Amino acid sequence: MAGSSIRTKVPPGPKPQWLAGNLREFGRDRLAALTNWQRRYGDVVSVRFGPRPIWFVYHPDLIEQVLVEQNRKFIKHYRLRNTKRTLGNGLLTSEGDFWRGQRKLAQPAFHRDRIASYAGVMVDYAERMLQSWAPGQTRDVQDDLMRLTLEIVAKTLFDAEIGGDAAEASAAMEVLMNNFIARTGALIPIPNWVPTPLNRSLERAAKRLDAIILGMIAERRRTGEDRGDLLSMLLHAQDEESGRKMTDAQLRDEAMTLFMAGHETTANTLAWVFYVLANHPEVEAKLHAELKTVLGGRPPTFADLPRLPYTGMVVTETLRFYPTVWMLGREAVEPVPLGDYEVPVGMTIFMPQWTVHRDPRWFDDPETFRPERWSEANRESIHRYAYFPFGGGPRICIGNNFALMEASLLLASIAGRYRLELAPDADVVLLPTITLRPARGVKVVVRQA
Repeated sequence: MAGSSIRTKVPPGPKPQWLAGNLREFGRDRLAALTNWQRRYGDVVSVRFGPRPIWFVYHPDLIEQVLVEQNRKFIKHYRLRNTKRTLGNGLLTSEGDFWRGQRKLAQPAFHRDRIASYAGVMVDYAERMLQSWAPGQTRDVQDDLMRLTLEIVAKTLFDAEIGGDAAEASAAMEVLMNNFIARTGALIPIPNWVPTPLNRSLERAAKRLDAIILGMIAERRRTGEDRGDLLSMLLHAQDEESGRKMTDAQLRDEAMTLFMAGHETTANTLAWVFYVLANHPEVEAKLHAELKTVLGGRPPTFADLPRLPYTGMVVTETLRFYPTVWMLGREAVEPVPLGDYEVPVGMTIFMPQWTVHRDPRWFDDPETFRPERWSEANRESIHRYAYFPFGGGPRICIGNNFALMEASLLLASIAGRYRLELAPDADVVLLPTITLRPARGVKVVVRQA
């Protein structure tokens, strides 16, 4: 279907209401709406959010066209551009030659050897967290993981211990997250300069984060010290041809992006991992057997990861089942042929991981959680771009290897010592905002592994 030369004008889709378009159906249950539209109308679906037309694209061939083969004809979508006050012109939001220059400067900070050097920090912080755990306790594991990943990103990015600044930064980030949720649901987004209570809270939180991060940058500039963290790598990065280095503003934007993304996404992924394990005792038993055989009760190391394939497959399958980034967006800057259609200039395209990852055309028995589908023997049969938890193409998430390593090491550290069963009053609800998070946490009872 993706190679057809017959291009009709507008894809099919649900009938929009006069003012809200299809926002009400989407707002009632976003994940259900995405799946229902694909089942009813096909692989390219046209909807309207308020006055704005939107296309949803569900076929891996077409997703690859957008993310890889024709990526230069697209920019990030309008909702993400509304985060400029927070993320500035960092890798997540910047475009064109400026983005390519920043990506080139930042890439060495995510080299395999540099990432591997953080494994010890991740495990040490996990072990420190586990010292306060005991069998029989009831805990919200999402809260614990949010704090843990905040500690890790503060240390690996800024070489900073959790303290007043990091705690304040976490609170400010929660304000920004809630702000984004409110904006996403708005019929007509209000510009940042309008002095509404929502915008004032955004500005206060953003200024607090600016003060923290710019203060750290100024201190590093003053001392010239390389502490082995990501900020040091970014600060000393230099383009070989032009000699260009990042300005303070560019450093701030990249640090803010990494701080927010590195804190939220891994914590949510692992919260879903432990929710899945609590509901799939056969998977949990295989995981614990592997950890016992390989680790024998000791903490994991980076060198152990190749000997923990099932642990990695549990993380990979969780990112299929509960993708932290549940929908990816782009906007066309020139007309783009796409399957049977031509995408007009200015059209926003969303590619929902939530629906594509659960499509029975690409995954056998997709509603069953089955880590074995990611074994070396099986994964080659999975359709290209039917699985894209970190995006794809030139703009694939620069921190994907960092995130996968962190998730596997933290899972091995925690599950190597404890088994987490759902508390009787646990109420786990999917909340698709910027990320896919458990709306009311994941309440568990700690048991000895």
